Amino acid sequence: MKVMVIVKADAESEAGVMPSQQLLEEMGRYNEELVNAGIMLAGEGLHPSSRGARVRFDGRQRTVIDGPFAESKELIAGFWLWQVRSLDEALEWLKRAPFDGGAEIEVRPIFEMEDFGDAMTPALREQEERLRQKTEQRS
Repeated sequence: MKVMVIVKADAESEAGVMPSQQLLEEMGRYNEELVNAGIMLAGEGLHPSSRGARVRFDGRQRTVIDGPFAESKELIAGFWLWQVRSLDEALEWLKRAPFDGGAEIEVRPIFEMEDFGDAMTPALREQEERLRQKTEQRS
């Protein structure tokens, strides 16, 4: 199963405070463990919401809202994509991450084609596979 590991923003990440060299080194070692174990598919940190934007959809109208966004506890500072056997395995790996200071990390399973049942027709499955192959070729 694939999971997204969501690193929540805090006041420091929203203020653009960069991690220390020590944390970068610890995170580098942790990421290396994940890669060597075949767990990590991707992982990135995100700039503060002040550098981002949102698009609100209301019928056919689209409204762009520039950051920053008020509720830092609902914002994302970074993420990983992991391939694991189970949610329990993901949680075991996450417990080893070099976070402290009240960090809160969310783990969410990613939908697989089978999760959509009969709504995922053979034509839609073929389209999904074709798109997945194209994106992998560009990586």
